[in-house]
Amino acid sequence: MDSVIKLIPLNNYIYLSFAIFAIGVLGVLTRRNAIVVFMSIELMLNSVNLLLSAFSAYSGDGAGQVFVFFIMAVAAAEVAVGLAIIVLLFRNTNSVDINVLKRLKW
Repeated sequence: MDSVIKLIPLNNYIYLSFAIFAIGVLGVLTRRNAIVVFMSIELMLNSVNLLLSAFSAYSGDGAGQVFVFFIMAVAAAEVAVGLAIIVLLFRNTNSVDINVLKRLKW
């Protein structure tokens, strides 16, 4: 598998990871739907995973892939907690709009 990854220059992985991360940041900053914001955060995590695994393959060290494993474990926990919060938000407000959260203040 390392030989397949090394056929593509490392710069291409960096550009793709930057593009995916930028799409995620734009999604977090511009969208008001909680589910879209949540998916944008997942995009940002996946772009970091791509970059870590590419650097790990190019350097021949497995440490980057270990970090990817731990990031995926944290992302799975984030999905469980985040979806629970979104479901509770929808139950209380009948909307997944982030602006509606202001009504939940005391």
